[in-house]
Amino acid sequence: MKLSDNFSLHEFTRSQTATRHSIDNTPSEEVIGNLQSLCLGVLQPVRTNFQKPMIISSGFRCKELNTKIGGSSTSQHVFGQAADIEVLEVSNLELSDWINKNLSYDQLILEFHNPEEDPHSGWVHVSFNSDNNRHEYKEAYKNEEGQTRYRLR
Repeated sequence: MKLSDNFSLHEFTRSQTATRHSIDNTPSEEVIGNLQSLCLGVLQPVRTNFQKPMIISSGFRCKELNTKIGGSSTSQHVFGQAADIEVLEVSNLELSDWINKNLSYDQLILEFHNPEEDPHSGWVHVSFNSDNNRHEYKEAYKNEEGQTRYRLR
């Protein structure tokens, strides 16, 4: 099933963890609608702008899969409103800054980006909520104790 010109439902539901643990990661019709809104509102405009393939490392996660990977109990991935992405040959900082300046989104997180290590390090988490986009832009990093922390960008 196509969600937009360049994205299919399969890209958002495939999961090695789900396969390994026999977890049914099939979304409901409501979740499919949310995934389509995410694609049309954010991901397709990103793909169109950069004209490069996008990697979706995490899309929809049913509750069982989300728990299995240690995801937040309030994760928008469970509702089909979020994806973790990278665009080939584009730094994750450039990608997240472009989304922030050009698109409506709910939450945008530059995750564990370390430009001194590699401009392509980390990934970008982006969510879209058709009802109410907060336009919240943050950065995730590990503190000295190894705990994940967030700061506004």
